[in-house]
Amino acid sequence: MQEKDKFSFINEKIKEKPINKRKLLIQAGFVVAMAVVFGVVASFVFTCFRPLFENMIYPPDDSVVSIPKDDPGEDETGVTETESETEEETEKVPEVPETESPIPPEAPELEVADFQELQNKLYAVGKEANRFIVTVTGVKSDMDWFNNPYESRGQASGIIIADNGRELLILTERKIILDVQEIYVTFINEVSVAASMKKYDGNTGIAVLSVSRAEIDEDTMDHISVAVLGNSLITTQGMIAIAVGSPLGTNYSVLTGNITSTTNSISTVDNNYTVFTTDIVGSRSGSGAIINVNGEVMGLVMQDYSSRGDENTLTALSISELKSLIEMLSNNQDIPYIGLELSTVTNDIAKEYDIPKGAYVKDVRMDSPAMAAGLQSGDVITAMDGEAIFTVDSYETRLLGMLPGSEVEITVQRQGTEGYAEIICTAVIGVLQ
Repeated sequence: MQEKDKFSFINEKIKEKPINKRKLLIQAGFVVAMAVVFGVVASFVFTCFRPLFENMIYPPDDSVVSIPKDDPGEDETGVTETESETEEETEKVPEVPETESPIPPEAPELEVADFQELQNKLYAVGKEANRFIVTVTGVKSDMDWFNNPYESRGQASGIIIADNGRELLILTERKIILDVQEIYVTFINEVSVAASMKKYDGNTGIAVLSVSRAEIDEDTMDHISVAVLGNSLITTQGMIAIAVGSPLGTNYSVLTGNITSTTNSISTVDNNYTVFTTDIVGSRSGSGAIINVNGEVMGLVMQDYSSRGDENTLTALSISELKSLIEMLSNNQDIPYIGLELSTVTNDIAKEYDIPKGAYVKDVRMDSPAMAAGLQSGDVITAMDGEAIFTVDSYETRLLGMLPGSEVEITVQRQGTEGYAEIICTAVIGVLQ
């Protein structure tokens, strides 16, 4: 019996310790609170340091060129602001009693020397602008009638339009460097360096060249500058124009005059461009730029677009209308091409001739994507990929946003025996060589 009592503890049941629910809830709450705090801190750190991490992993491409577009009526010279300021000042000026008539100050009499001083100031603007002018030389190797090799050289002016840190980008005419073996750029300090073609537009004939910054010494960089492309949409008849470059064939010339017309335009493939005419004497081979009194480029001198009556004076394409092309060429992008000559059907034209509003097709280029798609002269383009087209400008804007090789659905109104009928043509975007 004693032996049995001795080991009786073996048969005892051990009770489990009861769960402390309050303590468990406190621990769970603590874990949740810490998770919330950790999430808040992590979110804050991620938000603050995300740009830094992105720049480390995906460094920004500084070589991309961006050219701000212009808005009609946006006067960068401050005319609009001046008018508003004048109105405010007029409100603040106390009324002068009718009995008191302020005597205007007597205007000083102008002398010939004053005119010369004004001319000197205009030429100073031109001389400063020549810092962004370069001479582009294309060298072509050829054979004469006796099979003797020789080199021919063509020259024209170019405009430094961008410096992305790795290269200088220069705007010029393609015809000077067409089929050449070597291209050289000469800066204002007479230093010449090799250049290469970046991209060109087969329609307008403008091209962008690239010059490596590693090839340019510091002294040359101190002598040159990058051009400011102005808002040529506000150019009016009678404005002072300064021609720089080689308007008469002589490098780094400066000529002054006035804008004589801003209403002329040329119809090119897939777009229309405004042509400024001036009273500045120029040669058929003239090149360069038209700038305003602030030294901003307002037009690109391209004598191929002058009419017969303007052959002896300088004409220039509106720079604002070329900015989209220049930006694309500077970023090594091809210019999309369909192959149509167009004009805008205005409200008056639509009412008078009973034509739908849109972009009227005047001509279709041979062997173009437009011809392959079945577009015809007389069609009126009203939409592209479902987006309404009312003018040639909206057509060009839509086209420049497309990629060569892609397809676009062009909705046209085509006249038939029973009036206009809607037709959809599918074109493959190309590149004009």
